[in-house]
Amino acid sequence: MLETTLGLEIIEVVEQAALASAKWMGKGDKNTADHVAVEAMRERMNNIHMRGRIVIGEGERDEAPMLYIGEQVGICNQPDAKNFCNPDELIEVDIAVDPCEGTNLVAYGQPGSMAVLAISEKGGLFAAPDFYMKKLAAPPAAKNHVDINKSATENLQILSECLDRAIEELVVVVMKRDRHKGLIEEIRSAGARVRLISDGDVSAALSCAFSGTNIHALMGIGAAPEGVISAAAMRCLGGHFQGQLIYDPATVQTGLIGESKEGNLERLKEMNIHDPDKVYNTHELASGDTVLFAACGITPGTLMEGVRLFHGGARTQSLVISTQSKTARFVDTVHLFDQPKTLQLR
Repeated sequence: MLETTLGLEIIEVVEQAALASAKWMGKGDKNTADHVAVEAMRERMNNIHMRGRIVIGEGERDEAPMLYIGEQVGICNQPDAKNFCNPDELIEVDIAVDPCEGTNLVAYGQPGSMAVLAISEKGGLFAAPDFYMKKLAAPPAAKNHVDINKSATENLQILSECLDRAIEELVVVVMKRDRHKGLIEEIRSAGARVRLISDGDVSAALSCAFSGTNIHALMGIGAAPEGVISAAAMRCLGGHFQGQLIYDPATVQTGLIGESKEGNLERLKEMNIHDPDKVYNTHELASGDTVLFAACGITPGTLMEGVRLFHGGARTQSLVISTQSKTARFVDTVHLFDQPKTLQLR
């Protein structure tokens, strides 16, 4: 029972990452903001009684010294594990992490950054290559009605009908990139409104599933690993998410791992992905029997407050979502670094 054994633990994992990164908010140093989040997340993760494996993380081992793809985490994967637990009694879990989703947002004090992770049984999360992904996220009412293969205009009409809203009332989040110029023009021509973001499309996808956020869809191309994390959250919430890998550098216009389209196709074959144009849904990207998602705001966002530091401590707001209990819990936590005279809740 993943939620029973790991529910509180994963909240503390994202909290520690957010607390570490928040201390670098507004200092213009995105690399350090990310590095300290990675260190804090890994340290807390290695104190959990579990046998975890990073399937989406900071990159390949030779590029990322911590939380790299394939790294074993948890007390029960440590060399002295037998002193703490019987590893054979614990199920193996796969973990997707982004300790600082939106590093630029933290560096420049902009809203929407958070520490996130998704967890499932071994094999329960799609091990996405570090490519790009075309994404479509929408509210639960539009699940299986909108389709990534349809045009933005068609999907906006479907959204309008599913949500009983005029197209003019719909808001679509799109990342501000040159590759999206045509998409943005089409959305506006159809009558909908566009909210442009510089980074952080996991938060945008997640917001689609909650009423009252005034975000009704996420469209466009972003990073594939974050697409899997978004899909895990949407699987838990019953929202719509589809993703299609983008392997052609000419499509993304901003560079892509791999020197050529042909080389990237070969890499996909090596990862046993034989249909490079396949459209994945939430159950294919997060297929485990139990899927947990956790996030903690670093800077203020649509769903969560950011870290608020005060003398002797900090206050965080987190979100944990579970397919097991079918719940989405917002957790408000006061962290006391030093013992203050009074508990501050400002």
